[in-house]
Amino acid sequence: MADKKELTEKQQVFLEALTGEARGNVRSAMRMAGYSDTTKIHEVVGPLRDEIVERASMMLAMNAPLATISMIDVLHDPAAMGARNAVAAAREILDRSGLVKKEQVEIKGPEGGIFILPPKQSEPVDDDRDND
Repeated sequence: MADKKELTEKQQVFLEALTGEARGNVRSAMRMAGYSDTTKIHEVVGPLRDEIVERASMMLAMNAPLATISMIDVLHDPAAMGARNAVAAAREILDRSGLVKKEQVEIKGPEGGIFILPPKQSEPVDDDRDND
């Protein structure tokens, strides 16, 4: 497994702010970390891409229990305001955190199995075959 790259203190503060107080707003997180307003976003985000994705994945995992509870709450009160939106948001979080709906497909057929053959190819008819 590859070693984690060393981050500067400013980069660490940026990542903490991005997934915390800045609530995903990159420019706000940059300001909180001490970057100037003239610093281009890609200069900060580019080198931290993997760390940002890893932290976003962690945030999804951390919110999976809340998403689950929100879906269960809708079961108890399906007429609640925003229930449909809550279920949709919860489903997205659970899907992205790896807890996907399990689907099972059962195929039944006659005993002995089913064979699917390619279509017959027509052969040209030779009228002179047995007409000697």
